[in-house]
Amino acid sequence: MRLFLYKNMSFSYWEYKTWLSNVDFTIIGSGIVGLNCAIELRKKFPKAKILILEKGILPNGASTKNAGFACFGSLSEILDDLHSHSEEEVLQLIQKRYNGLQLLRENLGDTVIDYQPNGGYELFTNEDHNLFETCLSKIDDINHLLKPIFKGNVFATETNIFNFEKIQPAYIVNQFEGQIDTGNMMQALLHKAQKTGILILNNCTVDAIEDLNERVEIKTEQFSFTTNKVLIATNGFASQLGIEEVQPARAQVLITKPIKNLHIKGTFHLDKGYYYFRNINDRILFGGGRNLDFKTEETVVFGQTELVQQTLEQILQETILPNINFEIDHRWSGIMGVGNQKKSIVKPISNNIFCGVRLGGMGVAIGSLVGKELADLL
Repeated sequence: MRLFLYKNMSFSYWEYKTWLSNVDFTIIGSGIVGLNCAIELRKKFPKAKILILEKGILPNGASTKNAGFACFGSLSEILDDLHSHSEEEVLQLIQKRYNGLQLLRENLGDTVIDYQPNGGYELFTNEDHNLFETCLSKIDDINHLLKPIFKGNVFATETNIFNFEKIQPAYIVNQFEGQIDTGNMMQALLHKAQKTGILILNNCTVDAIEDLNERVEIKTEQFSFTTNKVLIATNGFASQLGIEEVQPARAQVLITKPIKNLHIKGTFHLDKGYYYFRNINDRILFGGGRNLDFKTEETVVFGQTELVQQTLEQILQETILPNINFEIDHRWSGIMGVGNQKKSIVKPISNNIFCGVRLGGMGVAIGSLVGKELADLL
């Protein structure tokens, strides 16, 4: 067994023996995919030594930073997908999202993740009149298309019951969508993994991976070691490990301070899904705006831009919370993994290296399933 040390870091015998020797499976990324992959591997290989390497203090990327939407696609998104995918491909995408959400709920329980089936709403701006009319005309067709999955009508219309402004007079409602507490979900996954003896090393950035045929060498910022198999679950950061089919996409988010008598309940998409918001603990969580400057948001650097943040605040003030006083409490960003196809990538890269990436902003919906599929490659 070889262990190379860098930057004057040295390990005790105990540290090396416990964490870095005789490793069977090493997973890169402790997000939704990585943790579900590890948990599934533990079921398959009860005595295996399973190690997860995580670059952040907490799971980095999008797993602890997403909005907590238990969704599978708005009507306008589905119609848009039908322009670039076949009906069968679109059905497969939606089936996978639906199955993934059911798997998440089964694995952790609705109470633990605070699942709330409050429905999903798509709003259309005044400028989107033509798109709104197109979507209205296609409701029956899409309901018919999706009936084999949901056994009932998915989409319907609803008047503007939440008194939003500067939008079309009705919403398109999805009765099957809900919301979760992202923090609770990730804490439960971490606990479930650690309870089965899965090891997690945080603040550990992987610089390079090399398949040596018999084993795989992993080089991190601090040290290098070998492992039998490597499973890459870094999604938004996959391109840094040579997976060129995935591009990073930053999503900026803010949340208000608690608002007295907040009347809004549900998950909401606005402007073709480029903006999204929900209620949480008497607050409004609001994110999006990547379409304002796609190039700048194709980054692995966390942070906010004045353009996006000012636009989010303006939409909050003029459309979502008109005539309501609110204050911004916190801002953050997450890094998603996207590409020219919406189908996730779950495949071998070499004999001993595998990946489960490109979740396309649907990590809550498909992360559990992609993690299982990644483990099933073995």
